[in-house]
Amino acid sequence: MGAAERGGRRRPACPACGLVYFASPAVGVAVIVEDERGRVLLGRRARGRHAGRWCIPCGYVEWGEDVRQAAVREFAEETGLVVELAEVAAVKSNFHDPERLTVGIWFRGRVRGGTLRPADGELTELRYVDPARPPQLAFPTDAEVLAELAARRTSGQ
Repeated sequence: MGAAERGGRRRPACPACGLVYFASPAVGVAVIVEDERGRVLLGRRARGRHAGRWCIPCGYVEWGEDVRQAAVREFAEETGLVVELAEVAAVKSNFHDPERLTVGIWFRGRVRGGTLRPADGELTELRYVDPARPPQLAFPTDAEVLAELAARRTSGQ
């Protein structure tokens, strides 16, 4: 494997065919659902290195899948709830795992059906929490999103 200069960076390249490899982050989606008191639905992660920590229900966009459809699908898979998406609440680059860089899109959502339950084994527990006082979170960007929600709530926006 060789290397080539592209876009101001040295990148892996095939000397035989000239193919240059551009590493790209995966796209993750999350849905923010609030109850009538402004609390946000969080799930406790079931496995992996973040097991026992909490997150806004989330997942990956699959190849060929629309980001909004992915958000609705992932939310239903994890929570048992069907949501209708509203506006994008946040878009952030996730650098907390250098081996798995992602770009996250957090949508606001409204529950339209289903039964609240940890549905697919990714989460062990679901509950609504005050965004200003979350439990121990799995992802730093969820902490940023919750802090932004709490700040908007206290400023009356």
